[in-house]
Amino acid sequence: MTTPDVPPTPTVAPDHSTMSSPYARKYANNRVPRVQGISIYRPFVYGSIAKLFDPANRPAGINPDHTHQWSVYVRGVDGEDISYWLRKVQFKLHETYPNSLRTIEAPPFEVTETGWGEFEVQIKMYFVPEAAEKPQTIWHFLRLHPWEGDVEAKKARREVVGSQSYEEILFNEPTETLFEVMTSGPPRGKSKGKGGLKRGERTAELPVGDTPDNPFSQRAEGAEIDRLREAKKTVERLIGEERGKLAERERVMAELNKK
Repeated sequence: MTTPDVPPTPTVAPDHSTMSSPYARKYANNRVPRVQGISIYRPFVYGSIAKLFDPANRPAGINPDHTHQWSVYVRGVDGEDISYWLRKVQFKLHETYPNSLRTIEAPPFEVTETGWGEFEVQIKMYFVPEAAEKPQTIWHFLRLHPWEGDVEAKKARREVVGSQSYEEILFNEPTETLFEVMTSGPPRGKSKGKGGLKRGERTAELPVGDTPDNPFSQRAEGAEIDRLREAKKTVERLIGEERGKLAERERVMAELNKK
């Protein structure tokens, strides 16, 4: 889980030349009012898709060495709008790309390019000014080639290669302004109203069922919880058996010491 750091209360006057917005200046000059005892979760996915070029229908003007078209992205789960808490996303591509630092300031938060090699993409997420939080950095390995199953057959069919991860952003003790945005804003077209969040309530809203584009769902989460419960029972059973064996050894040792 990705958790923005809560900025400490400033003890010296800040350098306003580094502040990028009125919100930043406001929060730097004053202690940020925060909602105590509340944590707000929001889910998102990040990843990439890549497609091998068809030699017969290769787009014009593409570098002759490039073999694939690919996109790297940050998205809401099941297409949910995340722009009410995510202001912009910065993608740092391989240094061989012109303008390798790409900043996307509005949805969709993604970059599409062509290339021939796989590499790690640095993704820096900037939150809305109301959050008064530092940007967070995640990493994603851009995959162009299939790596599981019948790899050669997939290559022959030029199947799309996708790689995606699920993550949650946690705003711990959010600012009062962000709290209002999160609880009054309509992530799915429904308003929770002022004060709609209960203390300790989980706010990462997963869809009920998974889809081909998104394997993360309440059903999958429930299945994982069931597996963890069964694993816990197994561990507890094994611990009980080991404790029984230990007690038996201690009993035998006690009997031997009496002789």
